[in-house]
Amino acid sequence: MQTSAQHLSPVLLELNIQIEADRVGAELEKAYQQLSRQARVRGYRPGKAPRSVLRHMFGARVAADVAQRLVDETYQKALDEQKVQTVSRPAIESQSVTENEPFSYKARVEILPKIDSVNFEGLKVKRPSVAVSPEKLEEQLKAVQRANSVLEPAGESHVAAAGDVVTVDFTVRVAGKLIKDASAENLDLELGRSAVLPEIENALLGQRPPFETEVEVDVPAGSNHPDLRGNKAVFAIALRDLKTRVLPELDDEFAKDLGEFDSLEALKKSIAEDLEKRLQEAADNAVAQRLVAELVKANPIEVPPTLVQQQLQVTEQELLRQARAQGRNQQLSQEMRRSLIQDSEIKVRAGLLMAEIAKAKGIQIGQADIEEGLKGLAEQTGKNLAKVRAEYATQQKREMLVGMILENKVLDIIEEAAQIEQEE
Repeated sequence: MQTSAQHLSPVLLELNIQIEADRVGAELEKAYQQLSRQARVRGYRPGKAPRSVLRHMFGARVAADVAQRLVDETYQKALDEQKVQTVSRPAIESQSVTENEPFSYKARVEILPKIDSVNFEGLKVKRPSVAVSPEKLEEQLKAVQRANSVLEPAGESHVAAAGDVVTVDFTVRVAGKLIKDASAENLDLELGRSAVLPEIENALLGQRPPFETEVEVDVPAGSNHPDLRGNKAVFAIALRDLKTRVLPELDDEFAKDLGEFDSLEALKKSIAEDLEKRLQEAADNAVAQRLVAELVKANPIEVPPTLVQQQLQVTEQELLRQARAQGRNQQLSQEMRRSLIQDSEIKVRAGLLMAEIAKAKGIQIGQADIEEGLKGLAEQTGKNLAKVRAEYATQQKREMLVGMILENKVLDIIEEAAQIEQEE
């Protein structure tokens, strides 16, 4: 067997393989002997049909089978000689098998790029501030206040306003046809905060029950309901009830009623500490993302299209899963898909570079690292450690966990060697 290789690009290898005529002849002989024992040819006893007859009747099939067998038996050996790691199935172009002649074929396959070294020292990024602003503290305090509010029937002179909760019935028609599963009864909506069409909300503002009206709406193309999507729909709305939200006073008594604080200042301090913790986590994530972006920028390697496509599929499936969980019908626009492709290329490139850093630094993941990772997941998710351990018992989930731990260790190395400035 003679093999020559040509790198058509850093991630595409072409192998030219020629197999000597003697081996081709031996494989053809073996194939025809087996065919002779199995074939049923009219006018000849089993195993007695001449080669010329078998060649005439089955020659094309035998040649194809022998060609495939020769490729199967030689491709991996030829590939091993190149010491590369493939990421796709090979595209084979072969000649026909002919007796007393060599057999040749080409194999094109995507491979991981060769990375001699990775430039990761001295990457410059900025770390977001974790200072808790008075405005952010006030916003969180009001969220706690709102969470402890109560709804009361609206007064006789009160009309629906932002922040009020209305109870409505409505039916929907498209081109005069009633869309039953798009209609609703006793539906509670908080004006100004509900995911209701703005035309419907505007029709309710300033009204009191009982009140009925019809609203014509151009339903967006991204609507969840297939019968409404992109159509003109008529909503017949009936306002049945109106409630106002009563907020508790923000004072020491309010803090005490929460059961954990002896004063409003103690509540504010707790909120500030929780905010700072969340801002710290967000800053850590932002630094990691910025470092990865700088790493990719500093090391412009080519990436295999197959890996990019695989990453794109994973990202798309996750987006669609999240949309379904939220009751939305997610449709990816061309612009969004282009953005996802770019993001997938960055993720693949970053993964290859980080793997090379891990290899260069001799990073290995042991059982102690895995146990620590499982404990971290248990803390993040609030699940029992034994349950998390059971969830990650499969080979696939275990490999995912090892990949996460390895990535975190590499990020630590990159961060230690980086120049990180604090944002104002």
